[in-house]
Amino acid sequence: MATRTLKFAIFGNTYQAKKSAFINEIISTLKESGAEVSIDSEFYHFLIDGGRLDMPIDRVFRGNDFEADFVVSMGGDGTFLKAASRVGNKEIPIIGVNMGRLGYLADVHPEEFHNCVADLYKGTYTIEDRTVIKVEAEGCDFSGSDCALNDVAILKRDNASMITIHASINGERLTTYQADGLVVSTPTGSTAYSLSVGGPIIVPGTHIFSLTAVAPHSLSMRPIVISDDSVITLRVECRSHHFLVALDGRSEKCSEGTTITLRKAPYQIKILKRQQSTYFSTLREKLMWGADTRGI
Repeated sequence: MATRTLKFAIFGNTYQAKKSAFINEIISTLKESGAEVSIDSEFYHFLIDGGRLDMPIDRVFRGNDFEADFVVSMGGDGTFLKAASRVGNKEIPIIGVNMGRLGYLADVHPEEFHNCVADLYKGTYTIEDRTVIKVEAEGCDFSGSDCALNDVAILKRDNASMITIHASINGERLTTYQADGLVVSTPTGSTAYSLSVGGPIIVPGTHIFSLTAVAPHSLSMRPIVISDDSVITLRVECRSHHFLVALDGRSEKCSEGTTITLRKAPYQIKILKRQQSTYFSTLREKLMWGADTRGI
């Protein structure tokens, strides 16, 4: 089947053993196509320690020290986001193999992976470019990537008191949020945390960010959508004198008074999509639009 050797780098979920159940089938499919296979060291040792890896691989890598034509993320959307943070600006397309329950990003079922690989060699697939948010916050030391594919959340910490967030767009004052937090979302992240706090669903490729307050004190605080060319500046006041900045769920503690600047990152994350997979079909499936649940 193969006309040239492709290189694959595999990332996986290291918290739930059942989400690595298909690892040998995945590697076997890649090897049958003549591919070179590398595995993230953390995932590799998780598999070895649990006696779940029976197939030979070509290389184990650490951190960002990998090269590949495609990245394979085995898990749910959380695993996909971690893989995306490691891919960063390498411009390597990511294939999300859904080992979880939901999965907007990880939308290839394990049983479909053989056909997915065949599509790669035939060239019958598409690559979607997804916008990433870059975070700058003086005094906050972000471990790992300072960028987020889904969202950046400014959240209260330690007590039940609200925090105050002074927000500006391109240097002009927007408003002051009094709330439990604020979620700044990309289109990719609009169906994640942002959606759960009342944010809008945004179709990828529309070049916008959304700002949605978390449990705002005033009901007049509605979500707002802005161009992703905008620069968002946030300054936080809080009783505990510390708050959290969460990038795709990876949270860091910051001190009161810290100025946080959010802008579009200088690179995009590339997501591989099979031709029969569309954003709207995924929405219908995951949100059960049109499904009759009266008998459930």
